[in-house]
Amino acid sequence: MNVLMTADTVRGVFAYALELSGALAGRGARVALATKGSVLSPAQWAEARRVPGLEIFESADRPEWMEDPWEDVSRSSAWLLDLADHLRPDIVHLNDYAHGALPFGVPRLVFAHSCVFSWFEAVHRDRPPPSFDRYQREVARGLAAADLVVAPTRWMLEALRRHYGALPRARVIPNGRSAALFRPGEKEPMILSAGRLSDAAKNVAALDSIARDLPWPVLVAGDEHPAGRAHRSACSRRARQLGRLSPDALACFLARASIYALPARYEPSGLCVLEAGLAGCALVLGDIPSLRETWDGAALFVDPDSPPMIRRMLASLIRTPDACAALGARARERALTLSPTRMAEAYLAAYAELLTERAPQAERPASAR
Repeated sequence: MNVLMTADTVRGVFAYALELSGALAGRGARVALATKGSVLSPAQWAEARRVPGLEIFESADRPEWMEDPWEDVSRSSAWLLDLADHLRPDIVHLNDYAHGALPFGVPRLVFAHSCVFSWFEAVHRDRPPPSFDRYQREVARGLAAADLVVAPTRWMLEALRRHYGALPRARVIPNGRSAALFRPGEKEPMILSAGRLSDAAKNVAALDSIARDLPWPVLVAGDEHPAGRAHRSACSRRARQLGRLSPDALACFLARASIYALPARYEPSGLCVLEAGLAGCALVLGDIPSLRETWDGAALFVDPDSPPMIRRMLASLIRTPDACAALGARARERALTLSPTRMAEAYLAAYAELLTERAPQAERPASAR
């Protein structure tokens, strides 16, 4: 199984792509990863080299979710078609939407990490400005042309249908993360959060606003959002800012943190929550459908727009260390079910189905007819 996969380097998509590529490699598949957004940093190259047999092809073209990216999208479309012609993959696995309409000549799977329209709906209770109308058209076209659309939650699939129309074929495959990378350590009196400080979806500003009212320090890992002002919100910086951390450094902080707090308004993929769960952190999350779908029964949920409620919930956990530890144990138990092995097996099954359906009837094995 030869897979051509895309990923942009400026979001959590890159971590997802490396995790999946490694799990696929362990089952005999070969992955070529075509990256966009920016060239890989030395830290990203170090991560990529851990994946057996992974080939990396770099470009600096802007992804479709950035402002006015369409010249870059056109250029990356031609580049991807040339790359596919050279590599001759069995499957094209796209972690973007617009390229789903390209004539690769092999089955195309499109994975939905997030989208601009569902982001605006969750954060601003409104649709994006008219400058994003072309984005909506291009996303709808790519989704309609895909052989299979996959999302990490049912909620994300419904969001796609609501904003871009009917999907030809779709399924849920939850994200997975390696337990070997995120292990519990000796827990300390510390609250950790991770996310870009300016991203209103992560809502770190609400956590920051109550940091001085809590007996434990609040630490926030994250950098600035690379997109435009539509994604920015002020952060008063009462919490301790850790800046952008490497995955290894973040894993060290998660191992030590007793609580991981993310009062998100929008979190369709939830990779960092999964990492925190693997590390045995008690989870305090925004009460939104995508997080409920994955973590109900293994986390506490708060109204993202109520800093007093967030403060009370965190203060209650701080006062009851046994309850905090038990919640962390439940989070880890749930996180261990979301393994890279399970994720890779689900994708390999999906790839095999698409290839069987694409093959001429005479060439199919008898069991598939």
